[in-house]
Amino acid sequence: MTTRGKLVFTIIFLAIVGLGVTKWWPKLKPGAAAAAREENASAAAELIVATQTEVPRLGPAGVYQSKDNVVDLELSVYAGYAGIVAANGGLEPNDNSIFAKKYGFKVRIKLSEEESWNALNAGKMAASATTVDVLAVYGRQFNAVVPVQLGFSRGADGVVVKTAIKRINDLKGKVLASAQFTEADFFIRYLAQEAGMTVKMLSSLDAEADPNAVNLVYSEDAMKACDAFTLDETGKLVGCVTWAPKTTDTVKESAGKAHLLTTNRNLLIIADILVVNKGFAAAEPEKVKGLVAGILEGNQMVRNNADASLDVISKAFSTKDEPWDKARAKMELQKIHFSNGPENLSFFSGAMDAAGSFSGIYQSAIYSYGSDLVKDPVDSERFLDLKHLKALETAGAFAGQAVSIAPIKTQGAGPVESDPLLSKNIRFLFQPNSAVLDITNADNLKSLGALKQMLQISPGSTILLRGHVDNSKVEDFKKQGDSFLRTMAIKATDFSKQRAAEIKKQLVERDKMDPARIEVMGRGWEEPLSSNDESRRVEAQWFTLE
Repeated sequence: MTTRGKLVFTIIFLAIVGLGVTKWWPKLKPGAAAAAREENASAAAELIVATQTEVPRLGPAGVYQSKDNVVDLELSVYAGYAGIVAANGGLEPNDNSIFAKKYGFKVRIKLSEEESWNALNAGKMAASATTVDVLAVYGRQFNAVVPVQLGFSRGADGVVVKTAIKRINDLKGKVLASAQFTEADFFIRYLAQEAGMTVKMLSSLDAEADPNAVNLVYSEDAMKACDAFTLDETGKLVGCVTWAPKTTDTVKESAGKAHLLTTNRNLLIIADILVVNKGFAAAEPEKVKGLVAGILEGNQMVRNNADASLDVISKAFSTKDEPWDKARAKMELQKIHFSNGPENLSFFSGAMDAAGSFSGIYQSAIYSYGSDLVKDPVDSERFLDLKHLKALETAGAFAGQAVSIAPIKTQGAGPVESDPLLSKNIRFLFQPNSAVLDITNADNLKSLGALKQMLQISPGSTILLRGHVDNSKVEDFKKQGDSFLRTMAIKATDFSKQRAAEIKKQLVERDKMDPARIEVMGRGWEEPLSSNDESRRVEAQWFTLE
């Protein structure tokens, strides 16, 4: 089962005790306060588990066989699966579901917070759900195919950090807690990668952090990762990566000491997909086609009139420990974009300009985890089984539907120009003493592609391109007087702006990016790096809506 659903519905007793002690420190004697801090630090350390240096191995493959014309699905408690629940009219098989009435079979949904990839591989269930990055991690051992995208998480995942941390770049040399091989792990790795930083996995909180990397430690699940951050009194942990509602809960518990650095509200890099047992998909393609069609119909029901399905959704996802009423269901649904037919086709083909694509996210996950973990990556095409989507398109099932993914703004919010999500120095090869970009250079094309992807996966985001030149001639200019130095400084600033403008021109004319989302400025030689080669650069600052 996808680890997104590993919400811990009961707060750890030790965390409650630790928070209670922390709250009343001012009333404790100095010795008692020190003892409380030591107890909290110990509790935080106990929540950190051993880092896995290899991807877990899955059991042998088997073929799922439906019984009594009922198909078994396993899902976690997550609003992103509401379209499936709505199509089925709940969790249990019933004659009134879309699957039964239109496609001749029934569906039984089991809710579980356990990872069930071994069970899916072995054929003990027909299908489950996960995020694209998980496929990249498990690779060829994963006996599953992907026939449909369910949607994008839009705000469910987030990075909580101490208030001093203002952008992803500030995490260099710092330590965060997360859950390994989950979408939370991928999310922070992706952001670090976009900021041009590496990731180092630490074996424990006591391990020495790499001053040049984003350092990660892991808990059993992403909820406990944030409990560890909350309890830590050593100052070693500066944040955690998890999903709602733990993100907001952790910020509240910090009493102003932590804030939500970013979520994926407008970073469409966490994409939910249906994964189907490969043997079942081959043996019973009509049932898989019915699953695809029924899920897309359920998604449309939720998109068009969520209120009509709130009762079914809230009852399905309500548990003894964590009840859902209609208000809760409505709130959680606001964090999801449910994909329709055209969006599915665009997502898998890579044609969608407003969000991450299947292959793009998949490849980003391979890069983010690195060759030490994903040792023998397989091509993303290995998992795709899109014949049912294409058949539905041919049959006209998507008539009247269109790609519709737009920025989500908090009331009155926009890109915060003083606080970009991250900054990234990008080297472009220009012709000598020229602002003309060499577009035959493979590195230049790769860098342009990186900027294009930033804009694509984050609706409403903007990029500020800040041009720079090296300062190798400044000392010579100084010898010729202040007036000459000022003249050359102005020329250097203008030249660096011309180079930034050239990058914008290529993005607009070559890649068809919206010019209103790209700004340029020249900084001349004012912000040199350690070498002249590094100083001749364009810095991209990425401003996202939150």
